[in-house]
Amino acid sequence: MTISEALYGITTIGIRDGGHPVLRTAADLLSQETGAEIEVVPDPAAMTGHAGTFLVFDSPTDLPSIEGLSEAMREGGEGVWLTLRENGSGLVAPTDDRFLYGFMARLLRHAGESPLADIERGRFFPAAFSWNRTAYDFFLNQEGRIQQGLDRESYIERLASSGFTHLEVNGLAAPTGLETGPPGEIYPMFYTYCPALDQFTSSRLNTGLYPEEWLAANLARLKENARLVRSYGLVPGLLCFEPRSVPDEFFTKYPMLRGARVDHPFRSFKPRYNMTITHPLVREHYAEMLQNLLNEVPDLGFISIWTNDSGAGFEYTKSLYVGRNGGAYLIREWKDDEEIARAAGENALTFLRTLRDAGRDLNPGFRVITRLESFYGEHDTIWEGVEEGIDVETTSLVGRGWEMPYTHPRYPDSRSINGGTVYQLSFDEREKDLMADLAERSSRPHFYFAAGPNSMFAPLLGVPYPRLTWQRLHLLHREGVRNLAHMGGTCPPDIVPFNINHEVVSLFQFDPDLDPEVEIARISSEWAGDDRGETLREAWKLTEEAILAFPNITPLYSTFGFVWYRLWARPFVPDIEAIPLSERAYYQEWMCTTPHNPNNVDLSRDVLFELMTPEQCERDLERIDTNLWGPLDSAITLLEGIRGKAGNRGGEGDGSDVDGDVTDVIEDQYVRISALRCWFETQRNVAAWVAGVYGYMKAKEQGDDGGMSTSVSLLGEMIDREIANSHRLLGLLDSGIEFMATTDLEETQLIHGRNLDELLRKRIALMEAHREDEPFIDPDYIERQAGREIPTGWRP
Repeated sequence: MTISEALYGITTIGIRDGGHPVLRTAADLLSQETGAEIEVVPDPAAMTGHAGTFLVFDSPTDLPSIEGLSEAMREGGEGVWLTLRENGSGLVAPTDDRFLYGFMARLLRHAGESPLADIERGRFFPAAFSWNRTAYDFFLNQEGRIQQGLDRESYIERLASSGFTHLEVNGLAAPTGLETGPPGEIYPMFYTYCPALDQFTSSRLNTGLYPEEWLAANLARLKENARLVRSYGLVPGLLCFEPRSVPDEFFTKYPMLRGARVDHPFRSFKPRYNMTITHPLVREHYAEMLQNLLNEVPDLGFISIWTNDSGAGFEYTKSLYVGRNGGAYLIREWKDDEEIARAAGENALTFLRTLRDAGRDLNPGFRVITRLESFYGEHDTIWEGVEEGIDVETTSLVGRGWEMPYTHPRYPDSRSINGGTVYQLSFDEREKDLMADLAERSSRPHFYFAAGPNSMFAPLLGVPYPRLTWQRLHLLHREGVRNLAHMGGTCPPDIVPFNINHEVVSLFQFDPDLDPEVEIARISSEWAGDDRGETLREAWKLTEEAILAFPNITPLYSTFGFVWYRLWARPFVPDIEAIPLSERAYYQEWMCTTPHNPNNVDLSRDVLFELMTPEQCERDLERIDTNLWGPLDSAITLLEGIRGKAGNRGGEGDGSDVDGDVTDVIEDQYVRISALRCWFETQRNVAAWVAGVYGYMKAKEQGDDGGMSTSVSLLGEMIDREIANSHRLLGLLDSGIEFMATTDLEETQLIHGRNLDELLRKRIALMEAHREDEPFIDPDYIERQAGREIPTGWRP
């Protein structure tokens, strides 16, 4: 007898009165599958073993004596106990509510054909990860919260069913923030994500600084997110950039509470300051705001603090964009760097402890988490001061600052990988020693993991790489990692109905020893039928081979920078500035840039960063052309050969879109993998542009006619390829498959609108018109543009 057959013997689902909301949610899920009636019973434990009665518990203290569960809990185990018998009797009981819904969803979706004997006498399913927390949840709270077609409840259900345990809930109610700036300044856009505490509530110190209706709308959204999160048994929390700048009006009233200048002097056109957290009144202000939110949402379980970017920063820390600076009270001027670093680190720790203690006054389990990267100048002080209730999240405990201690899995001479993604496939033994050091102080390391949106392949959605997802999870779990900071969250199921990566995440959470090949084969057959499922699996495997072959030219363009700098809208031509500004405005006014940012005319630069060198681009161009196209084109050809052929259809939510039409999994995956090919092609052509333009200018300077001719040929081929790529993209946009993040509300510099087809046609026309221009980049572009007035009509 299978588990699925026994489940249909359930006639009554018993839950206790007054239990956690997840009891009803989990019972509803089981009822929808089995048709059993839900009954609220006064003493569920007394009904254990009744034929047809399956009990759902939310609190181990209410359980009947179960030897296996008690033993697991005594040993500190976390997970779920399940018993099911032939007569439909049984029970499910989590050690913590955050595990219940994910386990039930996994049971119903993936374990039905397993033999009942596996669980008939009861079995404890340990959770692979104690925390599987969203970190920068793209769709729920960040720039993707205005995604076309987003339904927050179905999105949160997808997170819960994937085995997530902790979710950020603080996102702005409006598409953008309240921050304003001078004409041409892009900086206000950086306030639309990771909103600070003062965007939801006020304290006695800053009352009236922000409009009440603004705070009320944001708080209402936060509370509704928390309600939905709670209904699935998960733990709500916060992700904030702090200490963030405040409007100048505050310092008119309190000039002696001015703290650090925290803006970026290239990207901003006016200085921005935060409050000095050295002053006790400001620390009280932060404690009061946090407690205000806990009074509204008592089960807030954590706050993650990101800093020293996007208008936030700690006083006198080294990584502040304008250098060490701050208010009047931390340290006297002209001290040496070591003494300043120690004082700055202790000041930051005092702030983190203030938040922890304020949170624990109302929720004893409250934890504060921070990133280590921004504290590279104060690393030792911060590390030594981390203690119980203060955790760290990171790509690596071994690395300092933003350095990447790991190499690309295919190209060991390159460290150009995005932390936490499936390109980080090794684990330094020194990590374990540092993990143990934190554990001795009751602090927890949260390691980044990413198999969803934004952290790789942005703005694409649903790129499939199930085996690589399993490989990264297996690596972390094998090495003792128990807390994940899951970058980006997941993809909305109404937009990405076949999310194979997060099916793997769901399976792994309660069975880390699973055979990935068996499970991937089962899912692909369920979605596509046996014959097409085999082809689908092979296409996934080939896609993963292509993914590993990608040298990741620059991490910026692999994530948010692809959208920031509108790589699918701007024309790749030999001399970008030869196009009149008025003809570039259709895309440049939506770039996350300033009039003097060299990225406007040079794909290898961003402010003062050199993103890539011509030599690196030549190397990466060869690697892409040699290693990537073969497997990827084979994957697409395989799927093309079975498009439209009969087979099973389904997936989560039956693969139905919002109009009720059924999306075929093969068509869906064909479009998404084809979109990935377009994305790789554009990355390839960025490298060709840099190699060709810089190669031409160098050859011209040296009088090398042959070198100039070679570069012109490279650029000509690049333009031909990118024009063809744009036409392929136009075809995919007509497919009806939502393969990328877009908004139907207010387009911003951080997310595309619904008009990419119009922009692509303009892009093609400009590339055709300017393909013969002489390659050129003005080396004095920054200084020349900085000495001019802001161009008329510059949108930001």
